Amino acid sequence: MSIDNHSLETKKNHLLAALPDDEYERIIPHLEPLELTFEKVLIEPEEPITDVYFPHKAVVSLITTMENGSSVEVGIVSNEGMVGIPIILGGNQSTTKAIVQVPDGGLRMKADILKSEFDRGGVLQNLLLRYFQTLYTQVSQGAACNRLHSLEQRLARWLLTVSDRMESDDFPLTQEFIAQMLGVRRSGVTVAAKALSQDGIIHYSRGNISIQDRKALEATSCECYQVMKDEFDRLLGKGF
Repeated sequence: MSIDNHSLETKKNHLLAALPDDEYERIIPHLEPLELTFEKVLIEPEEPITDVYFPHKAVVSLITTMENGSSVEVGIVSNEGMVGIPIILGGNQSTTKAIVQVPDGGLRMKADILKSEFDRGGVLQNLLLRYFQTLYTQVSQGAACNRLHSLEQRLARWLLTVSDRMESDDFPLTQEFIAQMLGVRRSGVTVAAKALSQDGIIHYSRGNISIQDRKALEATSCECYQVMKDEFDRLLGKGF
């Protein structure tokens, strides 16, 4: 891949695109394009993080799994950020699994190189720390949401978040995968999705979801979606 084409690839990730020219040019040679395929595991829990990832429009779920095998999504990463955030915090392992839920392209970088660039200070360090705060808000607000709000509200919030990350109202998602992400039985997702479909808010067919009425979906969602969105806009909106 030529330098010009490589540069265009990095621009697909908003965090990288927000870097000033000097920092941007310094890390380009260390970024490797790759396809982030469906259900590809990028990070396993309690294993050394050797690479970090900057998705394009791929959506990566951060999953917590219990001893009995049940799991729930605690965060989402896409073109706004980076998979492998523990590296910048001084750790080299994660308690969560990072798995691709919506496929697309991305960029991979050696974790030790990213840490060296982060330790230089500058805009990259500032952006990553601000991004970490938005991720923290996702996790903490999501914990409250999962405990206090209905499945229909949570599903609406989750679909809106995925839509924002993909910058599209149409995306491939199976009910089985949604159930795994929300930590509920598939039958519960079926009921909630059917209610949204009957109200004309979404259309679901053969593993694809299309948001038909975004305002109605936002009204169905709990306040958690807006809290997360406002925090993202406050910390990263202008820089992106």
